[in-house]
Amino acid sequence: MDETAELRLPALEIAQGPNRMFYSFAVDGKLLPQFTTVSRIRKDGNSVLAGYQRPEVISHIGEIKNYLESADPLLPNAIVIAFDDRVKFLPSGETPAPYSRWGTLVVPLNAIGDENKAGLIVDGQQRTAAIRDARIGSFPICATAFIANDEREQREQFILVNSTKPLPKGLIYELLPTTEMKLPSLLQRRRFPAQLLSRLNGDDRSPLCGKIRTPTTPGGVVQDNSILKMLENSLSDGVLYRFRDPGTNDSDSEAMLQVLNAFWSATEKVFPKAWGLPPTRSRLMHGAGIISMGFLMDAIAERHRNVAIPAVSQFQEDLEPLREVCRWTDGYWDFGPGIKRKWNEVQNTPKDIQMLANYLMVQYKALVWSRPVI
Repeated sequence: MDETAELRLPALEIAQGPNRMFYSFAVDGKLLPQFTTVSRIRKDGNSVLAGYQRPEVISHIGEIKNYLESADPLLPNAIVIAFDDRVKFLPSGETPAPYSRWGTLVVPLNAIGDENKAGLIVDGQQRTAAIRDARIGSFPICATAFIANDEREQREQFILVNSTKPLPKGLIYELLPTTEMKLPSLLQRRRFPAQLLSRLNGDDRSPLCGKIRTPTTPGGVVQDNSILKMLENSLSDGVLYRFRDPGTNDSDSEAMLQVLNAFWSATEKVFPKAWGLPPTRSRLMHGAGIISMGFLMDAIAERHRNVAIPAVSQFQEDLEPLREVCRWTDGYWDFGPGIKRKWNEVQNTPKDIQMLANYLMVQYKALVWSRPVI
């Protein structure tokens, strides 16, 4: 390709605040693959998160493609593109409003390889793929773009654009630890638990390493949302709360991870036959089991409050008496008079989680709580 090749697109520059500009323009959708690509979410060789987009949804692309090949298609929604600083805006001098001006976006077309293209699609990857594959000569579309400083900013915009749309929550949660900007309140609350989850799933010293199912760890057996709920419960009113400063909201994440690794290592030792299996074969790795065991972690840490961080051996000693009363992979749970459940009938519902958590706590109080703490 000619190294001087470029695409010149008439565009409107719009100012949002003193330092933020974005650009609105029209472009033939068939040209998008020449200067844009999609940053697929993945882990690099060091288990560091790279990219931010979900894989293409083939069925959805097929539906859009069929529509585009119909008699009178219309795609009014703009796609969103993040350009790097090779893209320049040349103003023409016309200012239709105090916050906007006309001009030309100059987009280089000399990239070799997708990773070197000047634009990354933040929103609209399925529409772009459908236009690419459709049996049509051209299809002009609306686009908005901004010039990003780095991939972190691209991820942040991706989260903000997609957080109110039907996007897999796991993808949003896995991206949260890589962001720094102010987020909607729900995502803001989940950012720190998501950071802990990322460490638990990525550190080979963690008993949960690779076992939490996320977009980049599809082979995990524990749902990410179950781990997040377990962490949130402990952070709000459990052992992990000890390591937060309520005044500054600073957190000692290393101490928290020591507690978590110690408890789940002990759990693995006490229940080895139930550990690491899919939830359909082990209720320990099921949402109800993970969340209920999180409450038990808090209770054991409270019993050993004379030490800042209970050791694996202390957690294990307190869990051992429960080995005979837990039915993670077979048998029946005895929840009280007239309440028996087959091991796999416990569901990930608030009612069943509360019932299982109460059962574990009652058994723990009866079998362990009165023992002297060594």
